[in-house]
Amino acid sequence: MNNWIELLYEFKQKKQPVALVTITKVLGSAPCKISSKMIVTKQKEIFGTIGGGKLEFQVIDEAIIAIKENKIKEFSYTLGPEFEQCCGGKVELIIEPMNQTPELFLFGAGHIGIELCTILKDTPFSITLLDTRKNWKNNIQLDNNITFSNIPFDLYKHEVNWGENCYVVIMTHDHKLDFEITALALHSKTNYIGLIGSKTKKNKFNNLLKKELNFEAGISPVHCPVGLDIGGHTPKEIAISIAAELLKEYYEK
Repeated sequence: MNNWIELLYEFKQKKQPVALVTITKVLGSAPCKISSKMIVTKQKEIFGTIGGGKLEFQVIDEAIIAIKENKIKEFSYTLGPEFEQCCGGKVELIIEPMNQTPELFLFGAGHIGIELCTILKDTPFSITLLDTRKNWKNNIQLDNNITFSNIPFDLYKHEVNWGENCYVVIMTHDHKLDFEITALALHSKTNYIGLIGSKTKKNKFNNLLKKELNFEAGISPVHCPVGLDIGGHTPKEIAISIAAELLKEYYEK
């Protein structure tokens, strides 16, 4: 497969998760060569080959698991009866999941939101900071890697990249808007939802979700109050606690 770089670029542009399989070592007789490559999608589409047969089918299954877990995997196989082959060679390979950058959407460009953008710089998260207030961008300074958006709430459903790689932290200037975003996030696909709030706010939102929106789970899927309980009440300290929880969630610790 000589066009694998172009194919990976196309999948990256479409933000489509794939796994790149690369043969790293071949000992003895085997139906593939070192550096043979194969791209596998979540739908089990394949581009390229590592030699076909039962080995390739098993590696495709392992690639799907690698995409789901978003973890690099290494394997070593001896080509014997298990793979309906008698060549007896040995193959080593690596499976690399791609295009699964965690996307963090911070709703509210207040003191804590700005601090979070600074603290989470150079971490795995791709960050979008959203604030509905007009001309609010003129009041803040952001790193060039942070995407800022002032689109209205009505567009959030279609403009936010909801899905398995979506992380949400809600901390706007308006409790009503906080509730609307929380309800939208709960009815969308996300990996993580965090909400700044007191016990009173949490209980109020919980009742509204259950009684007005008939959402049986209420606020339980939401991290509220958001952040690890590490002490400290300044915007920077609260942002540190939220960043710690986000990274803990991402690394599954």
